[in-house]
Amino acid sequence: MFENIQFANPQFFWLLLGLPLAVLWYVIKRKNQTATLKIPSIKGFPKDDILAKLRPVLFAFRLIALACIITAMARPQIREVSTRTKTTQGIDIVMAIDVSSSMLARDLRPNRLAALKEVASNFIEERPNDRIGLVAYAGESYTKTPITSDKSIVLSALKEITYGQLADGTAIGMGLATSVNRLKDSKAISKVIILLTDGVNNSGFIEPETAANLAVEFGIKTYTIGLGTNGNALSPIAYNADGSFRYGMRQVEIDEDLLKQIASVTGGQYFRATNNQKLEAIYDEINKLEKTEVEEFKYYNNEEKFRPWAILAGILLITEWLLRTTLFKSFV
Repeated sequence: MFENIQFANPQFFWLLLGLPLAVLWYVIKRKNQTATLKIPSIKGFPKDDILAKLRPVLFAFRLIALACIITAMARPQIREVSTRTKTTQGIDIVMAIDVSSSMLARDLRPNRLAALKEVASNFIEERPNDRIGLVAYAGESYTKTPITSDKSIVLSALKEITYGQLADGTAIGMGLATSVNRLKDSKAISKVIILLTDGVNNSGFIEPETAANLAVEFGIKTYTIGLGTNGNALSPIAYNADGSFRYGMRQVEIDEDLLKQIASVTGGQYFRATNNQKLEAIYDEINKLEKTEVEEFKYYNNEEKFRPWAILAGILLITEWLLRTTLFKSFV
Protein backbone atom coordinates (compact mmCIF):
# COMPACT_ATOMS: atom_id res chain seq x y z
CA MET A 1 0.00 0.00 0.00
CA PHE A 2 2.78 2.42 0.92
CA GLU A 3 5.33 1.13 -1.61
CA ASN A 4 5.10 4.10 -3.98
CA ILE A 5 4.68 6.82 -1.35
CA GLN A 6 7.50 9.33 -1.05
CA PHE A 7 7.83 12.83 0.39
CA ALA A 8 8.72 15.97 -1.54
CA ASN A 9 9.87 17.85 1.62
CA PRO A 10 11.02 15.15 4.09
CA GLN A 11 13.08 17.69 6.04
CA PHE A 12 9.90 18.83 7.80
CA PHE A 13 9.82 15.54 9.70
CA TRP A 14 12.58 16.95 11.90
CA LEU A 15 9.81 19.00 13.54
CA LEU A 16 8.39 15.77 14.97
CA LEU A 17 11.30 15.79 17.42
CA GLY A 18 9.52 18.67 19.15
CA LEU A 19 6.47 16.56 20.02
CA PRO A 20 8.12 14.66 22.91
CA LEU A 21 9.23 18.03 24.30
CA ALA A 22 5.64 19.27 24.07
CA VAL A 23 4.46 16.20 25.98
CA LEU A 24 7.09 16.81 28.68
CA TRP A 25 6.07 20.47 28.91
CA TYR A 26 2.41 19.52 29.26
CA VAL A 27 3.11 17.02 32.05
CA ILE A 28 5.19 19.53 34.03
CA LYS A 29 2.66 22.33 33.52
CA ARG A 30 -0.26 20.16 34.59
CA LYS A 31 1.59 19.01 37.68
CA ASN A 32 2.33 22.63 38.69
CA GLN A 33 -1.32 23.61 38.16
CA THR A 34 -2.60 20.83 40.40
CA ALA A 35 -2.89 21.78 44.12
CA THR A 36 -2.10 19.17 46.78
CA LEU A 37 -4.04 18.90 50.02
CA LYS A 38 -3.22 16.37 52.74
CA ILE A 39 -6.21 15.20 54.79
CA PRO A 40 -6.71 12.15 57.00
CA SER A 41 -9.72 10.87 55.06
CA ILE A 42 -11.53 11.59 51.76
CA LYS A 43 -14.85 10.20 52.95
CA GLY A 44 -17.60 12.67 52.26
CA PHE A 45 -15.81 14.11 49.21
CA PRO A 46 -17.39 13.51 45.82
CA LYS A 47 -15.56 11.06 43.60
CA ASP A 48 -13.37 12.42 40.80
CA ASP A 49 -15.32 13.54 37.79
CA ILE A 50 -14.69 11.36 34.71
CA LEU A 51 -14.30 14.49 32.58
CA ALA A 52 -11.39 15.62 34.72
CA LYS A 53 -9.60 12.38 33.93
CA LEU A 54 -10.32 12.74 30.23
CA ARG A 55 -9.00 16.29 30.02
CA PRO A 56 -5.58 15.16 28.59
CA VAL A 57 -7.51 13.95 25.52
CA LEU A 58 -7.74 17.58 24.44
CA PHE A 59 -3.97 17.86 24.43
CA ALA A 60 -3.68 14.53 22.59
CA PHE A 61 -6.02 15.84 19.86
CA ARG A 62 -3.89 18.97 19.50
CA LEU A 63 -0.67 16.92 19.44
CA ILE A 64 -1.97 14.50 16.78
CA ALA A 65 -3.23 17.45 14.74
CA LEU A 66 0.23 18.97 14.88
CA ALA A 67 1.78 15.68 13.67
CA CYS A 68 -0.72 15.61 10.79
CA ILE A 69 0.17 19.19 9.84
CA ILE A 70 3.89 18.31 9.82
CA THR A 71 3.15 15.28 7.61
CA ALA A 72 1.12 17.45 5.23
CA MET A 73 4.02 19.95 5.07
CA ALA A 74 6.32 17.06 4.08
CA ARG A 75 4.04 16.59 1.03
CA PRO A 76 3.42 12.85 0.72
CA GLN A 77 3.10 11.76 -2.91
CA ILE A 78 2.40 8.64 -4.89
CA ARG A 79 4.84 8.55 -7.82
CA GLU A 80 4.07 6.55 -10.94
CA VAL A 81 7.05 5.97 -13.21
CA SER A 82 6.71 4.98 -16.85
CA THR A 83 9.67 4.29 -19.09
CA ARG A 84 10.24 4.32 -22.82
CA THR A 85 13.39 3.08 -24.50
CA LYS A 86 14.83 4.34 -27.74
CA THR A 87 17.71 2.79 -29.65
CA THR A 88 20.18 5.60 -30.30
CA GLN A 89 22.89 3.57 -32.02
CA GLY A 90 21.77 0.45 -33.86
CA ILE A 91 24.27 -2.07 -35.19
CA ASP A 92 23.91 -3.92 -38.49
CA ILE A 93 25.46 -7.38 -38.35
CA VAL A 94 26.04 -9.99 -41.04
CA MET A 95 26.97 -13.50 -39.96
CA ALA A 96 28.99 -15.29 -42.65
CA ILE A 97 28.78 -19.05 -42.11
CA ASP A 98 31.00 -21.69 -43.68
CA VAL A 99 28.85 -24.61 -44.89
CA SER A 100 31.57 -26.73 -46.52
CA SER A 101 31.69 -30.50 -45.92
CA SER A 102 34.37 -30.06 -43.23
CA MET A 103 31.75 -28.28 -41.10
CA LEU A 104 30.25 -31.75 -40.53
CA ALA A 105 33.34 -32.77 -38.54
CA ARG A 106 32.47 -34.18 -35.14
CA ASP A 107 35.09 -32.56 -32.92
CA LEU A 108 32.20 -30.34 -31.75
CA ARG A 109 28.95 -31.97 -30.73
CA PRO A 110 27.00 -33.12 -32.63
CA ASN A 111 29.08 -31.53 -35.41
CA ARG A 112 30.59 -28.14 -36.14
CA LEU A 113 27.68 -26.78 -38.19
CA ALA A 114 24.99 -27.86 -35.72
CA ALA A 115 26.95 -26.47 -32.78
CA LEU A 116 27.42 -23.18 -34.61
CA LYS A 117 23.73 -22.86 -35.45
CA GLU A 118 22.76 -23.37 -31.80
CA VAL A 119 25.20 -20.75 -30.51
CA ALA A 120 24.38 -18.32 -33.32
CA SER A 121 20.66 -18.62 -32.48
CA ASN A 122 21.33 -17.54 -28.91
CA PHE A 123 23.44 -14.65 -30.16
CA ILE A 124 20.65 -13.45 -32.47
CA GLU A 125 18.06 -13.60 -29.69
CA GLU A 126 20.29 -11.47 -27.47
CA ARG A 127 20.45 -8.65 -30.07
CA PRO A 128 16.84 -7.34 -30.02
CA ASN A 129 17.80 -3.82 -31.10
CA ASP A 130 20.00 -4.71 -34.08
CA ARG A 131 19.45 -5.73 -37.67
CA ILE A 132 21.03 -9.06 -38.61
CA GLY A 133 21.61 -10.81 -41.93
CA LEU A 134 22.98 -14.22 -42.92
CA VAL A 135 25.47 -15.20 -45.63
CA ALA A 136 26.31 -18.82 -46.36
CA TYR A 137 29.43 -19.82 -48.26
CA ALA A 138 31.38 -22.90 -49.27
CA GLY A 139 32.91 -23.07 -52.77
CA GLU A 140 30.70 -20.07 -53.57
CA SER A 141 28.50 -17.77 -51.51
CA TYR A 142 24.99 -16.36 -51.37
CA THR A 143 22.82 -14.21 -49.11
CA LYS A 144 20.53 -16.38 -47.04
CA THR A 145 18.69 -13.37 -45.63
CA PRO A 146 19.42 -9.63 -45.95
CA ILE A 147 19.82 -7.54 -42.79
CA THR A 148 16.50 -7.28 -41.01
CA SER A 149 15.16 -6.42 -37.58
CA ASP A 150 12.71 -9.36 -37.73
CA LYS A 151 14.54 -11.94 -35.64
CA SER A 152 12.00 -14.67 -36.42
CA ILE A 153 12.97 -14.50 -40.10
CA VAL A 154 16.67 -14.68 -39.27
CA LEU A 155 16.25 -17.60 -36.86
CA SER A 156 14.11 -19.49 -39.35
CA ALA A 157 16.69 -18.92 -42.12
CA LEU A 158 19.50 -20.06 -39.82
CA LYS A 159 17.72 -23.37 -39.18
CA GLU A 160 17.47 -23.94 -42.94
CA ILE A 161 21.23 -23.63 -43.52
CA THR A 162 22.66 -27.08 -44.28
CA TYR A 163 25.52 -28.69 -46.15
CA GLY A 164 24.90 -29.45 -49.84
CA GLN A 165 23.25 -26.19 -50.88
CA LEU A 166 26.50 -24.97 -52.47
CA ALA A 167 29.45 -26.46 -54.31
CA ASP A 168 31.96 -27.78 -51.81
CA GLY A 169 35.09 -25.80 -50.95
CA THR A 170 36.05 -22.86 -48.77
CA ALA A 171 35.77 -19.49 -50.51
CA ILE A 172 36.55 -17.15 -47.61
CA GLY A 173 37.00 -14.18 -49.94
CA MET A 174 33.60 -14.79 -51.54
CA GLY A 175 31.85 -15.12 -48.17
CA LEU A 176 33.45 -11.92 -46.91
CA ALA A 177 32.77 -9.99 -50.14
CA THR A 178 29.09 -11.01 -50.15
CA SER A 179 28.79 -9.88 -46.54
CA VAL A 180 30.39 -6.52 -47.39
CA ASN A 181 27.94 -6.11 -50.26
CA ARG A 182 25.03 -6.58 -47.85
CA LEU A 183 26.36 -3.88 -45.50
CA LYS A 184 27.96 -1.30 -47.80
CA ASP A 185 24.78 0.78 -48.19
CA SER A 186 23.78 0.51 -44.53
CA LYS A 187 23.17 3.80 -42.69
CA ALA A 188 23.91 2.26 -39.29
CA ILE A 189 26.60 3.91 -37.21
CA SER A 190 28.26 0.54 -36.61
CA LYS A 191 28.53 -2.25 -39.23
CA VAL A 192 29.91 -5.66 -38.27
CA ILE A 193 30.68 -8.96 -39.99
CA ILE A 194 31.16 -12.18 -38.01
CA LEU A 195 32.93 -14.59 -40.35
CA LEU A 196 33.37 -18.20 -39.29
CA THR A 197 35.36 -20.87 -41.10
CA ASP A 198 37.06 -24.16 -40.31
CA GLY A 199 39.45 -24.33 -43.25
CA VAL A 200 41.75 -22.66 -45.71
CA ASN A 201 40.68 -20.44 -48.60
CA ASN A 202 40.73 -22.74 -51.65
CA SER A 203 37.86 -21.58 -53.88
CA GLY A 204 36.22 -18.48 -55.32
CA PHE A 205 37.41 -15.70 -57.59
CA ILE A 206 37.76 -12.98 -54.93
CA GLU A 207 40.84 -13.00 -52.74
CA PRO A 208 40.22 -12.63 -48.99
CA GLU A 209 42.66 -9.69 -48.85
CA THR A 210 40.65 -7.89 -51.54
CA ALA A 211 37.40 -8.48 -49.65
CA ALA A 212 39.03 -7.24 -46.43
CA ASN A 213 40.08 -4.01 -48.14
CA LEU A 214 36.50 -3.54 -49.33
CA ALA A 215 35.33 -3.92 -45.73
CA VAL A 216 37.80 -1.22 -44.67
CA GLU A 217 36.60 1.11 -47.43
CA PHE A 218 33.01 0.86 -46.24
CA GLY A 219 33.89 1.07 -42.55
CA ILE A 220 32.89 -2.50 -41.73
CA LYS A 221 34.50 -4.23 -38.76
CA THR A 222 35.10 -7.97 -39.11
CA TYR A 223 35.36 -10.54 -36.33
CA THR A 224 36.81 -13.83 -37.56
CA ILE A 225 36.41 -17.23 -35.90
CA GLY A 226 38.49 -20.31 -36.65
CA LEU A 227 36.43 -23.38 -35.78
CA GLY A 228 38.00 -26.76 -35.04
CA THR A 229 39.98 -28.62 -32.43
CA ASN A 230 43.77 -28.73 -32.33
CA GLY A 231 45.22 -31.76 -34.10
CA ASN A 232 42.95 -34.27 -35.81
CA ALA A 233 39.18 -34.39 -36.05
CA LEU A 234 36.69 -37.02 -37.16
CA SER A 235 35.71 -35.56 -40.55
CA PRO A 236 34.05 -36.60 -43.84
CA ILE A 237 36.70 -38.17 -46.07
CA ALA A 238 34.66 -39.96 -48.76
CA TYR A 239 31.18 -40.99 -49.85
CA ASN A 240 29.63 -44.34 -49.10
CA ALA A 241 27.72 -46.23 -51.77
CA ASP A 242 24.42 -44.87 -50.46
CA GLY A 243 25.64 -41.28 -50.80
CA SER A 244 26.31 -40.73 -47.08
CA PHE A 245 29.67 -39.59 -45.79
CA ARG A 246 32.40 -41.91 -44.64
CA TYR A 247 34.20 -40.47 -41.65
CA GLY A 248 37.87 -40.70 -40.74
CA MET A 249 40.49 -38.77 -38.81
CA ARG A 250 41.80 -35.74 -40.68
CA GLN A 251 44.27 -33.00 -39.78
CA VAL A 252 42.52 -29.74 -38.84
CA GLU A 253 43.82 -26.98 -41.12
CA ILE A 254 42.78 -23.39 -40.44
CA ASP A 255 44.50 -20.42 -42.04
CA GLU A 256 44.80 -18.51 -38.78
CA ASP A 257 47.25 -16.01 -40.22
CA LEU A 258 44.73 -15.00 -42.87
CA LEU A 259 41.88 -14.72 -40.34
CA LYS A 260 44.04 -12.65 -38.01
CA GLN A 261 45.00 -10.37 -40.90
CA ILE A 262 41.36 -9.81 -41.93
CA ALA A 263 40.38 -9.01 -38.35
CA SER A 264 43.35 -6.71 -37.80
CA VAL A 265 42.89 -4.74 -41.04
CA THR A 266 39.18 -4.14 -40.43
CA GLY A 267 39.48 -3.30 -36.73
CA GLY A 268 37.98 -6.54 -35.43
CA GLN A 269 39.40 -9.51 -33.53
CA TYR A 270 40.28 -13.13 -34.29
CA PHE A 271 39.04 -15.99 -32.10
CA ARG A 272 39.73 -19.72 -32.09
CA ALA A 273 36.94 -22.12 -31.05
CA THR A 274 38.16 -25.63 -30.26
CA ASN A 275 34.99 -26.93 -28.57
CA ASN A 276 31.34 -26.09 -27.96
CA GLN A 277 32.01 -24.14 -24.77
CA LYS A 278 34.73 -22.03 -26.38
CA LEU A 279 32.49 -21.26 -29.36
CA GLU A 280 29.73 -20.10 -27.02
CA ALA A 281 32.19 -17.98 -25.04
CA ILE A 282 33.41 -16.31 -28.24
CA TYR A 283 29.92 -15.23 -29.27
CA ASP A 284 29.32 -13.98 -25.73
CA GLU A 285 32.51 -11.93 -25.99
CA ILE A 286 31.48 -10.43 -29.34
CA ASN A 287 28.07 -9.68 -27.84
CA LYS A 288 29.80 -7.67 -25.10
CA LEU A 289 32.18 -5.91 -27.48
CA GLU A 290 29.41 -4.73 -29.80
CA LYS A 291 26.97 -2.96 -27.51
CA THR A 292 23.96 -1.14 -28.87
CA GLU A 293 23.29 2.16 -27.11
CA VAL A 294 19.76 2.32 -25.76
CA GLU A 295 18.43 5.59 -24.36
CA GLU A 296 15.84 5.28 -21.62
CA PHE A 297 13.26 8.00 -20.97
CA LYS A 298 11.48 8.09 -17.63
CA TYR A 299 8.21 9.93 -17.06
CA TYR A 300 7.07 10.75 -13.54
CA ASN A 301 3.46 11.39 -12.47
CA ASN A 302 3.15 12.65 -8.88
CA GLU A 303 -0.20 12.44 -7.13
CA GLU A 304 -0.27 14.74 -4.07
CA LYS A 305 -1.54 13.12 -0.85
CA PHE A 306 -1.10 15.97 1.68
CA ARG A 307 -4.77 17.02 1.63
CA PRO A 308 -6.13 14.10 3.73
CA TRP A 309 -3.54 14.89 6.41
CA ALA A 310 -4.44 18.57 6.41
CA ILE A 311 -8.16 17.74 6.58
CA LEU A 312 -7.58 15.30 9.46
CA ALA A 313 -5.59 17.96 11.33
CA GLY A 314 -8.46 20.44 10.82
CA ILE A 315 -11.03 17.93 12.10
CA LEU A 316 -8.95 17.22 15.19
CA LEU A 317 -8.46 20.91 15.97
CA ILE A 318 -12.17 21.69 15.52
CA THR A 319 -13.11 18.71 17.69
CA GLU A 320 -10.64 19.81 20.35
CA TRP A 321 -12.06 23.36 20.29
CA LEU A 322 -15.67 22.14 20.54
CA LEU A 323 -14.89 19.86 23.47
CA ARG A 324 -12.89 22.60 25.20
CA THR A 325 -15.75 25.10 24.91
CA THR A 326 -18.51 22.67 25.88
CA LEU A 327 -17.91 19.52 27.93
CA PHE A 328 -14.53 20.59 29.29
CA LYS A 329 -15.35 24.28 29.71
CA SER A 330 -15.31 24.13 33.51
CA PHE A 331 -11.88 22.48 33.50
CA VAL A 332 -10.09 24.96 31.23
